[in-house]
Amino acid sequence: SNWLSPKQILTTNVWSSELSKLTANAFLAQRISSINALSALCEVTEADIDEVANAIGTDSRIGAKFLKASVGFGGSCFQKDILNLVYLCRFFNLPEVADYWEQVIKLNNYQKLRFARKIITSLFNTVSGKKITLLGWAFKKDTNDSRESAAIYVADHLIEDGADIHVYDPKVSEAKIKADLVYLWELNGMIETNITQKLKQVFVHTNANDALTNSHAIAVLTEWDEFKNYNWKNIYENMYKPAFVFDGRNILDIKKLKGIGFQ
Repeated sequence: SNWLSPKQILTTNVWSSELSKLTANAFLAQRISSINALSALCEVTEADIDEVANAIGTDSRIGAKFLKASVGFGGSCFQKDILNLVYLCRFFNLPEVADYWEQVIKLNNYQKLRFARKIITSLFNTVSGKKITLLGWAFKKDTNDSRESAAIYVADHLIEDGADIHVYDPKVSEAKIKADLVYLWELNGMIETNITQKLKQVFVHTNANDALTNSHAIAVLTEWDEFKNYNWKNIYENMYKPAFVFDGRNILDIKKLKGIGFQ
């Protein structure tokens, strides 16, 4: 009874099948990069990216899905499939098409870097020796999968600037978080003594309170539901002032947080 009906099965040639899979992920990633590109413009004007996304989402030709501005997409598929597409375009000598799809990845990397830089500039141009709390490490909520997670890259930029990174994620282990950073650093050719030194700036907590107390700034990097329900008034009282929140997933109530006193 669980078999698909013949009407639900598409028959294509081998190349169409291969490219359909790659293109589906490329189109979804492109939508995320497109809305993220506009989030940068919204932040320097008086536009609200959620209002813009909502407005264009009501157009049936565009639709509302995958228009949530964020710190960037992660996961095992989007980047891999786009780079596969880019490789094929270069192989078949289509450089303009390759450049077009590669731009989706570049924009995603830019968004992660832009987010980290915003934290640094907001904290008076340095996070050296400051406690920065990262809420979330997984690339999306309800998973312990951190492959290509934006958190890895944001953490790397902040550690590079001298920050002490305190991480809390309900499902990702300390071993995995540290392994993700070590993998990135090794990939970048960092020597072992430097890696050991940098790991001293990384603290992983199994309790959110420990990660949040005496923090200079909080960055939300995964859209875990529990983060919305925290006692933000208590959190504010136990932070250094001015207390900053950077919501990389647009899940928190900005008005409420500003009312409490957060920047």
